[in-house]
Amino acid sequence: MYRIYMIEDDQGILDAVKKMGEKWELQICETENFQNILQEFAKIQPHLVIMDIGLPAFDGYYWCAKIRNLSKVPILFLSSVSDRMNMVMAMNMGGDDFVAKPFDMDVLIAKIQALLRRTYDFAGTMPILEHRGAFLNMESAVLTYQDTAIELTKNEHRILSLLLENKGSIVSRERLMDALWKSDCYIDDNTLTVNIGRLRKKLESKGLKDFIQTKFGAGYYIGEEQA
Repeated sequence: MYRIYMIEDDQGILDAVKKMGEKWELQICETENFQNILQEFAKIQPHLVIMDIGLPAFDGYYWCAKIRNLSKVPILFLSSVSDRMNMVMAMNMGGDDFVAKPFDMDVLIAKIQALLRRTYDFAGTMPILEHRGAFLNMESAVLTYQDTAIELTKNEHRILSLLLENKGSIVSRERLMDALWKSDCYIDDNTLTVNIGRLRKKLESKGLKDFIQTKFGAGYYIGEEQA
């Protein structure tokens, strides 16, 4: 089932799209906090975003640009502000299609299906992992924090990916070395220590102090440690 993240503040429209989406096996996920769009995006891992322009706090153009910095996920604008200028603006900000309100539900579903086909018939999906406002794009191996892209080496990306995939749990040194070994990167205990140290310094230089925690005698973790 495809997940659709719908950034829309009209509950009537949300309910109608949800109802129709169920018939087409589309899971419509609505926004819970309009100040927290990126964190919700990372949590939901949507296959497609439906974006209104007029939103509480920041408008749809703002959030479209923010999402586009992190992901190539298709974005479909759905708005009553449908003059030529706004349609062009939506496309220039990274949108993939535009549906004007009021809209025909069958047309909206057809456009959603077309975008999903074009995007996922030819390419797999890669998730976005998030912690403390830092977003790791698993496809591009880039960590984004406060609109700054932090380039990672292959080893740094593999280490950070494994820790974020197991956020809140301790990952042993052996498991980290095994993950790097399987990736044809020879690494021993001392090399792992050096890689972790360099990664920590890189993160701290960008304002992410204590992002990676150490559990002495056990391994490393990100987020609240869970026994």
